Amino acid sequence: QVQLVESGGGLAQAGGSLRLSCALSGGTFSNYAMGWFRQAPGKEREVVAAITQSGGRTYYADSMKGRFTISRANARNTVYLQMNSLKPDDTAVYYCAAREGVIGTIYSTRRAYDLWGQGTQVTVSS
Repeated sequence: QVQLVESGGGLAQAGGSLRLSCALSGGTFSNYAMGWFRQAPGKEREVVAAITQSGGRTYYADSMKGRFTISRANARNTVYLQMNSLKPDDTAVYYCAAREGVIGTIYSTRRAYDLWGQGTQVTVSS
């Protein structure tokens, strides 16, 4: 059974940084395209970033461009989200997601993913 476990959330001050990690177990990590999503209270879950199986292509939602970086270490079965210049509006539960798919394809929608982690809380204070 494939499982995703996020870590690295917590409290940060505005302008600060956090790095989230998501480890995949029970499957061949390099077969999975990965994504990060977030959900703030009362809002829909939205895409943050996505990455292809090899890490050769990435995607970012407009509000994250230049501040967040998605990367992966296939040897460690782990995808990362480096978050810099954090803002209070970044406060949300962050989820990683995975799916097997066409090699080299970016999946940037919630419905494209069939595997989800439990989420990790990120709180940014002003």
